[in-house]
Amino acid sequence: MHVSLATSAGRADRPNEDFVGAVPGAVVLLDGAGIPGAESVCLHGVAWYTHRLGGTLLGYLSRGDGRDLAAILATAIGEIAGEHGDTCDIADPSSPQATVAVVRADHDRLEWLLLADSFLVLDQADGGPQVVTDERETTARRDCSAPLAGLVQGTPEYDRVRASCVTALRACRNKPGGYWIAKDDPRAAREAVTGRRALADLNGVALLSNGASRIVSPYGRTDWPGVLDLLRAGGPAGVIAQVRQAEVQGAEVQGADAQGPDDATVAHCTHLSR
Repeated sequence: MHVSLATSAGRADRPNEDFVGAVPGAVVLLDGAGIPGAESVCLHGVAWYTHRLGGTLLGYLSRGDGRDLAAILATAIGEIAGEHGDTCDIADPSSPQATVAVVRADHDRLEWLLLADSFLVLDQADGGPQVVTDERETTARRDCSAPLAGLVQGTPEYDRVRASCVTALRACRNKPGGYWIAKDDPRAAREAVTGRRALADLNGVALLSNGASRIVSPYGRTDWPGVLDLLRAGGPAGVIAQVRQAEVQGAEVQGADAQGPDDATVAHCTHLSR
């Protein structure tokens, strides 16, 4: 497997809370959730969490023992929880957490695991790309934000309702009927979206953090086939460059309503069976 990687912090004054890394035959991409208030409950921070969890996952994947991906993730979550459970309030809803995306080429098949809203793009040998993501967080966020419809941003009423929406969303985290993310509970790994495809069916696979996926939505800079074209032409760094351009243009057009820049990370895997 040939792997190319790129990551970019959304802001120069903050650490990159994404993580990406590879070992022979496997890639891990994590998107840390920078939740306001996390600093008060964890001494280490979100970037520390994603780097520790990502490194632990790579360590297990490097063994090449074919162990189930969800079992590997559960073990890794438990280990990192043990590393800071005595010093930090890891059960607090604001404690460090991250989305997880893992791919592994094992013999003649590609296996994957997704937890929360990162994206996997399968470059199919026959037909267009197949996009895989865990839509439960997006669904929960949309449902919890419904009371904001029609309210004017910046007003006391908007701020009050938004605070209640945030509380409602946090109550959905790592709960049946809500959404699942890597945090302090290893049982979340059981809820991951998993799958497999024959390597012969694929030209390659790409992994994108939520910040990188903005190139498709909401920016509409390209579509998923176009993402694969960009990767072939300019690699992961080329995709991220397009995201940064779209962020600047969006800020110029939308002003205060524009989305702020986000950490963006992309991994592109080709020659999967080599």
